[in-house]
Amino acid sequence: MPVSVAFIKRLESVDPQLRSVLIAMLEEIERQREESVTKREFNELRDAVKELAQAQTRTEQRLEELAEAQKKTEARLDSLAQKVEELTEAQKRTEARVEELAEAQKKTETRVEELAEAQKRTEEEIRALARRLDVVEERVEGISNSVGYSLENRAYGKIPLLLRDRFGIEIDGRLVRKYVTVGSKFIQVNIYGYGRQNGRKILILGECKVRPSKKEILRFEKYAEKISTQEGLEIFPLVVAHDFPPPIEEFLKEKNIPYFWSYELEE
Repeated sequence: MPVSVAFIKRLESVDPQLRSVLIAMLEEIERQREESVTKREFNELRDAVKELAQAQTRTEQRLEELAEAQKKTEARLDSLAQKVEELTEAQKRTEARVEELAEAQKKTETRVEELAEAQKRTEEEIRALARRLDVVEERVEGISNSVGYSLENRAYGKIPLLLRDRFGIEIDGRLVRKYVTVGSKFIQVNIYGYGRQNGRKILILGECKVRPSKKEILRFEKYAEKISTQEGLEIFPLVVAHDFPPPIEEFLKEKNIPYFWSYELEE
């Protein structure tokens, strides 16, 4: 420890031996003080170094954690970048698909417009065809009526003879064309008259056609039954035609309806 000038001056007045002892004591005290200070500073430095080492260890651990976190972050960024790239590609495909659908929609709309226009033309053609068919039907009906009336007129004179020869039926009066009320409708019967068979009075109803169909035969059969009920008489149905296709002949036989060819009226 430092010694003041005043203390040194006082030592000069002390006995040399005592002064020597005092100086030795002072030196020992200074040595011990210096050693004490150095040890304490060393301990403090050691503690500081230890703390620094621990802090360094913690810093390295933190750096490792940060490095690991950085790797994870980079991995997530890479994954995210890949996902973004996939989404971008998907978006491109979606946009391309949307464009394709939009183009297809345009084509569809164009096609619909074309079909609508074609539909209009078709409807016009159908209406025109319907008008032509009406004209044709009127002409065919006129021809059919003409042929039918001609056939009926021939049948009125010849059928009574055929009925007598083949079925033993005698006509009362004459056969005629007649409108008969059935329910609320007027039905034209081509051949209408009365006769007797085995002493029984019967009602004779006939249909004249160029070429009868099954539908026409069934319709004739239906209204003949209604007229029979109204008259209260047994009916004798018959069909006269220019042509009987084989299926129609079989059908008439199944129905047990007599039929006559037009050429038979010429005999």
